[in-house]
Amino acid sequence: MHDIRFIRENPAAFDTGLKKRNLAPLSAELLEIDRRRRAAISESEAAQAKRKALSRQIGIAKGKGEAAEALMAEVAALEASLKKGEAEAAALDSELTHRLEVLPNLPFDDVPDGTDETGNVEIRRVGSQRNFGFTPKDHVALGEATGEMDFAAAGKMSGARFVVLRKHLARLERALAQFMLDLHTSEEGGYTEINPPFLVRDKAAYGVGQLPRFAEDMFHTDNGFWLIPTAEVPLTNLVNDMVLEEKQLPQRFTAWTPCFRSEAGAAGKDTRGMIRQHQFPKVELVSITTPEQSAAEHERMTGRAEEVLKRLDLPFRTIVLCGGDMGPASRKTYDIEVWLPGQNAYREISSCSNCGDYQARRMNARYRPKEGPRGSKGGTRFVHTLNGSGLAVGRTLIAVLENYQNEDGSVTIPEVLRSYMGGLAAIPAPAAQ
Repeated sequence: MHDIRFIRENPAAFDTGLKKRNLAPLSAELLEIDRRRRAAISESEAAQAKRKALSRQIGIAKGKGEAAEALMAEVAALEASLKKGEAEAAALDSELTHRLEVLPNLPFDDVPDGTDETGNVEIRRVGSQRNFGFTPKDHVALGEATGEMDFAAAGKMSGARFVVLRKHLARLERALAQFMLDLHTSEEGGYTEINPPFLVRDKAAYGVGQLPRFAEDMFHTDNGFWLIPTAEVPLTNLVNDMVLEEKQLPQRFTAWTPCFRSEAGAAGKDTRGMIRQHQFPKVELVSITTPEQSAAEHERMTGRAEEVLKRLDLPFRTIVLCGGDMGPASRKTYDIEVWLPGQNAYREISSCSNCGDYQARRMNARYRPKEGPRGSKGGTRFVHTLNGSGLAVGRTLIAVLENYQNEDGSVTIPEVLRSYMGGLAAIPAPAAQ
């Protein structure tokens, strides 16, 4: 949600931010609605003040036994005018709120220009791609050969974009999630593990910007719940409508949850395998900070997500998204892409975003600084919110299968996961199962 006061004071900067999003300037249009809204409010307030004054005069006149019909008629006329003015102000306020709530956040100045993913900029590449002595298979061929990745069984129950994992693969997915949570909740990681609801109401979905913009991308129950598309929704809403003390910040949360997405805009995209599913597990990272902390926290969060891949010894690259490719709530986003030899490509496995105060305004999430805005005690400011995948568990499983595969179809278990797998060193080849 945007602050209309910022737009009043910085119309050129607002339009420059929209331009980086490949949107036309809107400040003049929004400010005209705001001018009419404020004029209607002023007229209503003036009418209320006059009505009060006339009511006092009527009381005085009646007390003196004088006629007050003319004054009473004037009050009646004001009542009609007042109702009309209040209705106009409310309608303009609703229009302005709607216009502001669907606009994307303004990118930071250092976000690169660009209209789509071709404008993204790679900032680092970590790890070496394995030199296979054979043609590597993709995760579907590897998983289906063992019978432990079953799309047919899932399709009978639920349709396309679902999978049933069995035996070693089911345990590997669980092991990955537990490994990630243990890493993030360690003293070095510093995140507090949360077990949140997987169903939320409209207010929670609205607070992080999922509603009204992305309603078609989510699943809705017939009794008023939304299935979460990511744990960002419940984790960020832990501070909904709260006032924190500055000493309580930053707050860092992590959670493993299933995520549910309709993939309404992805028809025909990534239909093979587990890359894009309606239901998938993910470990999420969320931080609540002061404005002064958020840039450093963004780098830290991205580093913690990268650390998972480093510990698993999976090659990856990190890119900064251009203005035209970022999610609407973000002011700056880093995508981490893991190398998938079966696709001969890097694919997204984490997206870490600094949302500034965009979500906080929608949630009315604030903090009380040690010193007020101008050095005075008291007063509150909006927090900054950040979120990132730490990591997408299913895609990490894919990356392990493809990068650690052997020519006979067996898959070596990364050393850091073996204790989570009961000491298992490798998923056996299909012929050995």
